[in-house]
Amino acid sequence: MADSAVADVVVVGAGPSGAVVTHTLAERGLKVVCLEQGDWVNPTDFPANNAQWELQIQDQWAHDPNVRKLPSDYPVGVSDSDMHPVMFNAVGGSSIYYGAEWPRLLPSDFRVRTLDGVADDWPITYEDMVRYYDAVDRFIGVSGLDGDTAYPPGLEYPLPPHPLGKAGRKAAEAANKLGWHWWPGTNAIPSQKFKELAQCARWGTCEWGCPESSKASFDVAYWPHALRSGATLITGARVRHVETGANGRATGVVWLDRDGREHLQRANAVVLCANGIGTARTLLLSASPAHPDGLANSSGLVGKNLMLHPNCSVTGYYDDDLESWRGPAGQLIHSLEFYDTRAEHDFVRGVKMHALPTPGPLNAVETQRELGYDAMWGKNFLDIASSHARGILWAANTEDLPDESNFVSLDPDLTDDSGIPAPAVHYRISENTRKLLKFAVARMEELHAAVDAKHTIAVELWVDQPGHLLGTARMGENPKTSVVNSFGQAHDVDNLFIADGSIFVTSGSANPTCTIAALALRVGQHIADTAKNREAVA
Repeated sequence: MADSAVADVVVVGAGPSGAVVTHTLAERGLKVVCLEQGDWVNPTDFPANNAQWELQIQDQWAHDPNVRKLPSDYPVGVSDSDMHPVMFNAVGGSSIYYGAEWPRLLPSDFRVRTLDGVADDWPITYEDMVRYYDAVDRFIGVSGLDGDTAYPPGLEYPLPPHPLGKAGRKAAEAANKLGWHWWPGTNAIPSQKFKELAQCARWGTCEWGCPESSKASFDVAYWPHALRSGATLITGARVRHVETGANGRATGVVWLDRDGREHLQRANAVVLCANGIGTARTLLLSASPAHPDGLANSSGLVGKNLMLHPNCSVTGYYDDDLESWRGPAGQLIHSLEFYDTRAEHDFVRGVKMHALPTPGPLNAVETQRELGYDAMWGKNFLDIASSHARGILWAANTEDLPDESNFVSLDPDLTDDSGIPAPAVHYRISENTRKLLKFAVARMEELHAAVDAKHTIAVELWVDQPGHLLGTARMGENPKTSVVNSFGQAHDVDNLFIADGSIFVTSGSANPTCTIAALALRVGQHIADTAKNREAVA
């Protein structure tokens, strides 16, 4: 096994949280090494550069790693799951594919137990998070309209919002007619040039990589700054496990290079940023005599309480040309009208609804295939294909409550191509979530009807779209009921930290990357503040 010089901190995963932690520590003068299983992705390779982009996203650029099967991917066992989680291994992680919708959690999300008698409260509050939210927003250049009335006063953004466009104005008209909350979409996509990021050119293909390098995916928004601050990034590094000593403390990370050679990156502290599935997998792979059930797992909660934000949507098609091929996508507007629990509902918690454009003629054909063969033949096919310019996609995230029966384990049979056990996802949609999905579809149908949609197509559950991977190493004050404390520090291993969506206590229904990045900043600053002679982190 090849050995390395001791780093102050080794970070696993170069996605949003790994990028933020690495930059934060390197900027403070710590020697940081980040290990990333994937590679850099060149924007010229993104599918939207090609006329056949809608075909490419079905295969080599698919969101599902079990479909994509790139050398940097690992398989995910989903035979016991109602949904097929998606992720992407690369510098920037799954932010390469995210739509860059950038809402914060609401104050109520941190107090679900107190307010609604379900799940648990976080050990921190919205007020604790505000300065970290603000700092990340300023760093990456978030575009939005100040003063969203769904949030406490004082919410401001560094860049102005994107134009609503014809589709956004139509969606806003619908919300106004119904008297529901709406606000111009907040997006981590600059409305004007910002640092390394170009001004948004409104390609509308945000969820398959931005050819313009306008979207704040973290390969562009954070990694150049981390490298200039002195961090070391190693790509093609497949982590096998976290190494621990006889005293149970972390001593480094064992990883494999592309040729299968084994390396040990020694470090005084380890930070896991491998997402809600990858981090749980790594902890379970790191079992040792001192940690027989997996690293940091004395509570038995590593991998438990997986939350996936089941999504639903209703696409409406109109007589008007809405120029719905224009981005960002990204959200044009969002509505938090039904975000929190209401006494008149037969479910708890709620949904975030957001309107998006509908780029791509094949997308329009696929969406409307239920019209039948005859209706899609000949000239009709061309008419339907062109309807993508007249569409609005209303989509909704549902709040996914934590449940220990939804969990990640090591698959007994499936392995990656290095022979390392793959994660297996065990997940069932709860009755509460099914009620939320049904409710959200009905409300989105109302939105389309309010502005005279010609026809609508509903999808009551996106089986293969959950990219929000949360809750599998939850934070809390009690080591018996949580894996880490409020600073992401493992209760069982004082020099092991987690800084990704794994540490969420509840999921809210807001897109989570904004909160993941803010938590990562909080974790990174805490590690830097408490480093003692760069030999131990307390």
